Parts: sequence; structure tokens; C-alpha cells
Amino acid sequence: MTDKKPWEGLFDALGEPLDKMPDEISPGTNAILFNEQDEVLLQRRSDNGRWAPPGGRMEIGESAEECVIRETIEETGLTTRIKRLVGVYSDPANYSILRYPDGHTVHYVIMVYEVAYVSGEIRVSEESTAVEWYSVDALPDEIAPAARIRIEDAHSGQAEAFSK
Repeated sequence: MTDKKPWEGLFDALGEPLDKMPDEISPGTNAILFNEQDEVLLQRRSDNGRWAPPGGRMEIGESAEECVIRETIEETGLTTRIKRLVGVYSDPANYSILRYPDGHTVHYVIMVYEVAYVSGEIRVSEESTAVEWYSVDALPDEIAPAARIRIEDAHSGQAEAFSK
């Protein structure tokens, strides 16, 4: 008989082992925006210092598509439009659990969309310390593991949505 805890073997979005089960599950989104040089837009998150695509938790009454557009505007200053659904990411093995600095832990079901630029100027928000373009082949070392998976999936050009 084993005394294995249900969270053993699970990792958070930064690749750190969990020390408890998540406090809640919530839907959220990420936006993957490529420029003409095939670079991806990333923000350095103010809560954990890691680079990640814009995104966040869905609000009651909004669709996933509305969420990704809203989060992109809030976090980068850019207005975008949906190009395609890249995939739905919920498997804890793919770093879908986010642990906040206060210890609150959320298991996210993330819908990732590739978006296209419409208007606006890049700016930093309360949720980020920097917003920059990166080559997909030279992503920053401090990128969140989940972000790397989602960017690679978006860059693959696969027509069918991923489910991971």
C-alpha cells in the first residue's frame, strides 16, 4: 500500500512540484500573437517574473474569445482579433496549474488563440514589467514551461486544435 498524496507528481506552471491540491479550477485564455518577423509577443509577469503570452481568467458573462481580446488589451495595449483556436490545455502534466505568490493555487483550463494585430501601441500594465517580441527559436530562458508548449503548438501551423 502506498501513501502517495493525490498531488504528488504534479507540477505548477513554473515546473515546481505541488505541495497540495489546487484550491479551485477556472477557465482562462492565452493570446499568441506573431509579427511579420515571425516573433511572438511575450510579457514578463509581475507576479512571478516569468515570460508568458498575454492571458488570464475568464469573467462571468464573457466568452473565451472576448476574454482573450480583453486580456490582450489590458496586458499589452494592443487590440487584436481572433485568427484561430490553437488548443485547449488542461492536463496538469502540461503545467496548467498556477500557484500565486499568496499560495492560492488554480488548475486552469486554458483556451489558447492565435490572434492578429488590429491597432494600438505596446505598453506595460500592472500585470507585467516588460512586453517584448521574441524569436520562436530564441525564447527567453525565464519563460514559463506552459508558455513554451503553447507557443510551439501555435507555431506548428497545425490546423486542428490541440487538446493537452
